[in-house]
Amino acid sequence: MRALRSRTGFLLALGVLAAALPVSLAVAASFGTNALPVDQVYTVIRWELGRLLLDQTIPAQWAPGTAVHDVVWLIRLPRLVLAATVGVCLSLCGVAMQAVVQNPLADPYILGISSGASLGATLAVLLGVGAALGQNAVGVMAFLGALAVSCAVVFLANLGGRASPVKLLLAGSALSAVCGAFSNFVVYQTGPDQAASQVMRWTMGSLAAASWPVNGVMLGIALLGTVFFLSQSRGLNLMLLGDETARTLGVDLHRRRLACLAAAALMTGFAVWAAGIIGFVGLVVPHVVRMLFGTDHRRLVPLSALTGGLFLLWADVLCRVILPGSELPVGILTSMLGAPVFLWLMARGRYHFGGGAA
Repeated sequence: MRALRSRTGFLLALGVLAAALPVSLAVAASFGTNALPVDQVYTVIRWELGRLLLDQTIPAQWAPGTAVHDVVWLIRLPRLVLAATVGVCLSLCGVAMQAVVQNPLADPYILGISSGASLGATLAVLLGVGAALGQNAVGVMAFLGALAVSCAVVFLANLGGRASPVKLLLAGSALSAVCGAFSNFVVYQTGPDQAASQVMRWTMGSLAAASWPVNGVMLGIALLGTVFFLSQSRGLNLMLLGDETARTLGVDLHRRRLACLAAAALMTGFAVWAAGIIGFVGLVVPHVVRMLFGTDHRRLVPLSALTGGLFLLWADVLCRVILPGSELPVGILTSMLGAPVFLWLMARGRYHFGGGAA
């Protein structure tokens, strides 16, 4: 374990994970109802990138409209890229939330963000709110709901003085309960069985609606979020030590905490917009990385981002192949995998959140 926490161990792990991500995209695209050889997947990706970047002409056998090209480039690869970017966003938000509220049980949804997103989606599906937004109405309303609750949490936590980790948790818990109650009330009063079932499926998380335009947005959000949280690594380290320790070092964590909270809420809102509610990624991944590589956020941020992307990418593959002829919602699988891992982490006597033991 000590070798992993050395500079050499960190750089080696970073290189391995960074190389594994593009390789996994090509290999994972070969899995599905009809398996494809990896070399065909690689060929399609190579020619398509050549067409987009170098204006090359694609040979007829790999051109758009052929079965292999359309399965790889238009169906499988978009959802795998979406899975990777959403995994990056959720993992980074989990890292940030656990530091901001100084709570090892924090994840991207702890401050009521998931409940706000669920309420927005419920209003869109059952009451037609945001219908003018067209096909993206449910996702956009979910994003707006998540963002509104995040802003409300910050506002409530700052009433009567500066926001503290405890006030943020209490405000988030209260608003989560309120949003959940309103969502259930709307479903109970107005929801036909089909519409209520649609809301339930959306809250389970799904990557089936992936598209290249959505992926472009999520890729930009994931990259910007990674850069931002890397720039805040020192502040996140100080948050784990507490406000009093930070003040003795001449650092005021209030603004940094609000900035990290805003960034995490924005990233979570976009993840919810793109893929619904996917739990446990932002809770478990940071703990696993922290256990192996320590608590320094200069290492924790990039390693968690890459690990989260790989985890959700392969989780999506399992969702498509585990039940022949059907697709398991990815949120169900991440919970089934994440909960036992988290319980195992809790049972480890040598692992402590925010400490150096592992």
